[in-house]
Amino acid sequence: MKILVDADACPVKELIEELAREYRLELVMVSNINHIIRSNYATIVVVDGSAQSADIAIINLARPGDIVVTQDYGLASMALAKGSNAIDPMGKRYTEDNIDELLLRRYINQKARQARVRIGGPRKRKVSDSALFTLGLRKLINDSMQ
Repeated sequence: MKILVDADACPVKELIEELAREYRLELVMVSNINHIIRSNYATIVVVDGSAQSADIAIINLARPGDIVVTQDYGLASMALAKGSNAIDPMGKRYTEDNIDELLLRRYINQKARQARVRIGGPRKRKVSDSALFTLGLRKLINDSMQ
């Protein structure tokens, strides 16, 4: 089992690295050339700046049982289809039970934005969100190891 991170806009890279070290899991952070990611532990994969390059690289590396950390519902859906697990930076696990609704909501919001309807963005991240993420990822790791 390894952890794959959609690292460009991931606010919890350090927390992921701490848990990967603790559990001695392979960690791969994927970023495009426009972002500089450094780590003494993770393998850093740098892809070109094309829109879906990081997602494609992550899916190509993902295997059943791996964990993908992403905010991207499309990437999460592909990870689930490959038998990987997926979790967002707030600690919410993507599952077969919730991914279709999330993708539909993304589509509806996209159509609303195209129609110039103002859609509120995500709320500002709080310190407590990091604790929730750590709990969620730890539980996912432990569940995956059983």
